[in-house]
Amino acid sequence: MVLKLLVAGAFAVAARRSSDGPFARERVKTVFKRAPDLQLRDAPIEPSWIIEGSPVARSADHVRSADDSSFSALWDCTAGTFRWYFHWDETVVILEGEVHITDEDGSSYTLRAGDMGYFAARTWATWRVDDYVKKAAFIRRPFPSPLATLYRLRNAFRQQKSF
Repeated sequence: MVLKLLVAGAFAVAARRSSDGPFARERVKTVFKRAPDLQLRDAPIEPSWIIEGSPVARSADHVRSADDSSFSALWDCTAGTFRWYFHWDETVVILEGEVHITDEDGSSYTLRAGDMGYFAARTWATWRVDDYVKKAAFIRRPFPSPLATLYRLRNAFRQQKSF
């Protein structure tokens, strides 16, 4: 019974958010913007997260998916050290400068222009910016656990079916 309710709920949400539904936003198919043309606006770091310095962060949205489950943006930051909480899954590409990152298990990485990194949703990392960093961010909202489980089951079924 619970599974039936979850599936019915998932279909209701999907139908409501479909591009044909009454609550649908206009579907974006292709977006091209030059990074220098995006207007960066202040995006202050939560003060309680700042460990050292006075980092100043800015961001600019590039595009959001029609269902608001993913978006891309530019973000930059001046010198400072801070903890950062990733609410959603995030893949970054460093465009300028560098950042020293320590993740929750204590592993440290340095990302420089051209490097990529991935941060799972609901995790913390410490960022140390010695001078300046600018990144492109690709952010995706994870499915709620019941829907993620159904999605994984669907994928497993599809893989078995193809053999």
